Formats: sequence, structure tokens, C-alpha cells
Amino acid sequence: MNLFTQVKTLIYKDVLLEWRSKYAINSILLYVVSTVFVCYQSFKSVDSPIWNTLFWIILLFAAINALSRSFLQETGSRQLYYFSIVSPQAIILAKICYNSFIMLLLSSTAFLVYNLIFSNEVGHWGIYMLSILLGSISFATVFTMVAGISAKAGNNSTIMAILSFPVIIPLLIVLINLSQQGVIGGNFEASWKDISVLLAINVVTIAISLLLFPYLWRD
Repeated sequence: MNLFTQVKTLIYKDVLLEWRSKYAINSILLYVVSTVFVCYQSFKSVDSPIWNTLFWIILLFAAINALSRSFLQETGSRQLYYFSIVSPQAIILAKICYNSFIMLLLSSTAFLVYNLIFSNEVGHWGIYMLSILLGSISFATVFTMVAGISAKAGNNSTIMAILSFPVIIPLLIVLINLSQQGVIGGNFEASWKDISVLLAINVVTIAISLLLFPYLWRD
């Protein structure tokens, strides 16, 4: 099988396994809805910058819960089986694509619930939706790469937190700045720098994953 066929097959496998259990996605959606409701009960009304920042903090912890166990099933004999039939690059690309899909579903649902319960005016919907799209993909690429590394340490959550911290904090700052432009009704010209940084982070993270993961998978 070529790389594209391998990636497509692995994505289908992950979707099928998730559809059978539905445990992970249901628990994350419950977490998002309950967190949004608790925030609403606690604050009732906040300024636009706080509203925007709070949304990304909720989405960050939802992403950690959703993606930290990305390689939980690829251990032991199953890892050896995958190693014999598909390439490591196909495995990491399939995980990134699948986790991006999960994050897009999760962030879209989170924003709908968040804006419905904790409503606030958004000046430029195009910029704000773009920030959610890029943020979802960025969270997926970063946490998938880190989860692949931490899987070799027995899915140690401490290792994942230490490795992801230097990347996630700048990423979160850029996402908040970009989405704030959407809240205040900015334009794409003013947001292009943040968009470029997010695109660069995704490209670099995917490139590092493709280079590093084969060595991790071979151990």
C-alpha cells in the first residue's frame, strides 16, 4: 500500500473504534458543556477580552483530555503488528488527521454551546472562525506529536505536560490575539502576522513529527 492508502485505512480504523465505544468523545463533550455552564454561573457577564481568553482556556483543557491518550492503543503486540504492515509516517499522519477532525468537532461544539450560554458580540466572524480552525489543527498537531513521545514513557502525563508547555503557551497567546481581532471586528491585514505564525507552527510540527516519529516507533 502507498502512504495515502495507509493513512486512509488507519483513519478509518480510528473512526470505527471511536464509533463503537463513543466513550472518549462523549466524555469530552460532557466536560465542555459542564465547564461552560459553570463559567456562566460563576461570571454571568464578562468583558470581550476575558470572554475570548476563557473560551481558549476551556478548549485547551478539552484538547489535553481528548488527545493525551492518542497512542494508548498502539502498545505492545499491536504496535509490533502495525510496524510490520504500515510505515511510521502513515501512523503519525493518520493520528494528526484524525485528531484534527476530533478537535474541529469538539471546538465547533464548544463554541456553539459557549456562545449560546455565554453570548458575546463577534465583530468579524471570518477571522474568529479561522482562528478556531487553525487553533483546532494546531492543538491536534502539537498534542499528537507530544503524545507519541510520551507513549514511549508509558503514557506519562508529567512528560506530556513538560514537553508541550514550551509550545502551547506561545501558541495560545497567538490564538488569543488572532481571535481577539475577530471579536473587535479587525481585518485580515492586521491578522496576517498571527495567521502566518500559526501556519508555520503547524508546518514545523508536522515536519518534526515525520522526522522524529519513525525513530520513536522503531524502539
